[in-house]
Amino acid sequence: MTFPILRVARPTDAMAAVERFYTQGLGLGVLARFEDHEGFDGVILGGAGAPYHLEFTHHRGHTVGRAPTEDNLLVFYYPERAVWQAAVDRMLSAGYVPVASYNPYWDTDGRTFEDPDGYRVVLQGAAWER
Repeated sequence: MTFPILRVARPTDAMAAVERFYTQGLGLGVLARFEDHEGFDGVILGGAGAPYHLEFTHHRGHTVGRAPTEDNLLVFYYPERAVWQAAVDRMLSAGYVPVASYNPYWDTDGRTFEDPDGYRVVLQGAAWER
């Protein structure tokens, strides 16, 4: 069975800062970008061969605000400890400081970082298992 590619899309008021967080911090690449597509600007980010994309958009003349709660998360599982540590180190080197997770479960084997819009990304140092 072939699974579809997942794209998570959300608006932002801080396009440049959000792009920096996810590229320089998280290590994603720019897959595509668009400007003034019916009033929307955007960037699509992802990893080489990853089955997901993150799309950030800004509708010109509109304000969207910050994340509604501290528990709005994207979670990335890193089963190899060295790869996880490299991901955490990349976030730290880019100037991002871990925050205490709203749900303390994520602090056990992971580190949580908050993007410029207040949405949180957990780098989980474990394999995801059913």
